[in-house]
Amino acid sequence: MTSTATATAGTLTDDELAQAGELLSGVAAAFDAKVVGQQRLRTAMLVALMTEGHLLLESVPGLAKTLASSTLAEAVQAKFARIQCTPDLLPSDIIGTQVYDPRHHTFETQLGPVHANIVLLDEINRASAKTQSAMLEAMQERQTSIAGQVHRLPRPFLVLATQNPIEEEGTYVLPEAQMDRFLLKEVLDYPSHEQEMTVLDRIVDGTLGRGSQQLASDGVVTPGQVQELAVLAERVYVDDAAKRYIVDVVHATRDASRVLGAEVGAYVETGASPRATIAFLQVARALAVLHGRGYVVPEDVRELGHSVLRHRLRLSFEAMADRVPVDSIIDALFAAVPTP
Repeated sequence: MTSTATATAGTLTDDELAQAGELLSGVAAAFDAKVVGQQRLRTAMLVALMTEGHLLLESVPGLAKTLASSTLAEAVQAKFARIQCTPDLLPSDIIGTQVYDPRHHTFETQLGPVHANIVLLDEINRASAKTQSAMLEAMQERQTSIAGQVHRLPRPFLVLATQNPIEEEGTYVLPEAQMDRFLLKEVLDYPSHEQEMTVLDRIVDGTLGRGSQQLASDGVVTPGQVQELAVLAERVYVDDAAKRYIVDVVHATRDASRVLGAEVGAYVETGASPRATIAFLQVARALAVLHGRGYVVPEDVRELGHSVLRHRLRLSFEAMADRVPVDSIIDALFAAVPTP
């Protein structure tokens, strides 16, 4: 798939790509002004903005997930809500409920915090199954149901859910159906020595920490412009060769024994669903816009391939016993599938 042939078939003009690049650069700059490092998280968040997809963030506490989420909301002038999940959290605590008004003898609907543009669902695996089912409706249907009435969620709407991989007491395993609703799963790592030094420098000079003026920055993009970016991403040209590559990768997860051999293939119990195929397409288009192109190349499919697949592959007991990381299986799958 040659870049010249694909570029001429693209539907986005140079001016549109330049305007999109300017908007995305502004959001990225606002992110970098507050969050040190976490470049993959920044890319994933920008992709989520353009696709209105949901992100699952896995890391130990203290790696700036909350700061990154609130920074993104500030940068796009969006309404932000943070929900701390606990075992006793009720669905009504998230979606809202009806409250009786004794003065007028009527019930008044009070919408919950999920009715925001960007929702940080902290420690989602601490919420009960009933509460998670309420979130599932919000994430998939983009609406909530209160006393039989449907309330549409604002646009854009995306959920950033976090979970702590090292603490299991008082947690619930997320249902496979809910995991599949997340566009991407990012695993955050500790900052480097230099990055952690930068964090301390910013605290010392006052750009981070309590009372920091930096934490009250003005937005650089409007919600309407975010919608325009989403429309641009949907117009990115995708060649049949790129589509076939996406389908081949996803199908390889379902036939891992044939693709990877019996020994390695036995580690994959269940492959990815068609939602993974759609996610690859959406992510590749968004990355193309992010890189200033009106067409998809194979690198756009691979760039966030781990984030698309790592929560959609169910590994076998043998894989867990042998401590085989899911990312190594994904590496093997991409290596085995021919690149167009």
